[in-house]
Amino acid sequence: MFLNAVLVVLTDIAAWVLGNGSFRRHFHLLLSAVVVFGPALSLWVSQYSVFAKRTHFLYRMFLRSGWGWTCIFVGSFVFLLSFSVRRSLFLSLRHLSRLGVAGGLWLGFRKLLDLLENTTGSCYEPLATPSEGGQAASLAAQPLLLLREGESKSECLQAGMLWRGYEVSEDIFLLCLCCLLLAEETAVFGPYLNLGGTSGAPLRILFLFCVLLLWLWVFLLLCLLAYFPQFPTQLLGGALGCLSWRGLYQGWYRLGPSWYCPGRPGLGLLNIKTSGDATENDGEVSRGQYNQFN
Repeated sequence: MFLNAVLVVLTDIAAWVLGNGSFRRHFHLLLSAVVVFGPALSLWVSQYSVFAKRTHFLYRMFLRSGWGWTCIFVGSFVFLLSFSVRRSLFLSLRHLSRLGVAGGLWLGFRKLLDLLENTTGSCYEPLATPSEGGQAASLAAQPLLLLREGESKSECLQAGMLWRGYEVSEDIFLLCLCCLLLAEETAVFGPYLNLGGTSGAPLRILFLFCVLLLWLWVFLLLCLLAYFPQFPTQLLGGALGCLSWRGLYQGWYRLGPSWYCPGRPGLGLLNIKTSGDATENDGEVSRGQYNQFN
């Protein structure tokens, strides 16, 4: 079938790229370079582009619920892959718990960042009024008057005032974290196929959706940096996302599966029988192959 052949070719290529050791070792560096140098694109992009509007469909549909989209596609892929290989609900839930940990980290940092903004910021009211000629000065360029220090950011903005304080870009933080999480969770598919793992159309379609979602997040990251540059808040958000990934996937998860650690992606899954009398070794692939993947 032609469509199935196209699906196999596309997913095999994507699995090879994402599972490649060089890509996995350097993807976070590439993402860091995008965050650092991305705002320079604002010198060339047009502010009249459709992507220069915060009301654009992609921002409303995907960016505001980015973590939900990531959980839906990555969670479905991880569960289907793990359950189809081991037929163990416990093992599947253990691998899914990595998403729960990352989600808890995301929510926790959101609370801390909101607390930081409300603690360090202040609410201001513009003093200047529009000129008689009918041309109003930019709100951000007007002189400011401290109004009430006791108000929170949400109350201040709802009242039509201006809020100024120390900020960390939650959008950049979320996009960086989602990109790195997607790269880690989908990287296991390439070694799985190389070891002779069977994969039906549903698993390949979910994997392809995860790959498309990864590049959509990279594209939205570039759009935010190019059309809405905010230094250093975006840089801090990107740094926080990369540090969160390193603490989880390069730190905690390497301790191995236990009651307090879900383990690394692919642990207990990359064990494909190559002959009828092959025996399983508690879900472990040969040590050399598994260590090469991780």
